[in-house]
Amino acid sequence: MKHLAYILVLLLIVSCGGEGKKRVKKPDGLIKKDKMVDIIYDMSLVSAAKGVNRKLMEQQGVHPDQYVYEKHGIDSVQFAQSNEYYAFDLDAYEDIYKKVKTKLEKDKEHYSVVVQIEDKERDSINRERRKTRDSLSENQKLIKNSKPIKIGEIKTKPQSIDQIKTFDSLKKSRNRQN
Repeated sequence: MKHLAYILVLLLIVSCGGEGKKRVKKPDGLIKKDKMVDIIYDMSLVSAAKGVNRKLMEQQGVHPDQYVYEKHGIDSVQFAQSNEYYAFDLDAYEDIYKKVKTKLEKDKEHYSVVVQIEDKERDSINRERRKTRDSLSENQKLIKNSKPIKIGEIKTKPQSIDQIKTFDSLKKSRNRQN
């Protein structure tokens, strides 16, 4: 986003330049409009990433601008000259930025849906964890509040919910026999 702001400021400065300025001549390695859209789009994403993960990028030795230039097979001078050339043609420049904005908005919509799906999954997992935690808590209360079990001559306090269930089933089977 910072690059976008810098480019817009450059556009403003160039468009408000002196009347004696001549039109910038077409540079030798002029980048085509569609490729400029892709480059500016990538720079916008990298700029946003730098804002969020600056320390991580520095630790990894990542140079975001250089990455974008290498990805598109250009250098910073070629980009600057092409950007300056398009800045003098406001219609072309505006068209480039409208396409960039459209791509960014499409990505935003897509990732909003992805985030909503992930949030629903996370909520579902948390709900199941709460149920499990609640049932474990309930079992602990049953064990804590249970009375000692008498099995023959031995009296013991149950240590698990399974022991309580086993005792209950033994008790029922004895009652049926009697």
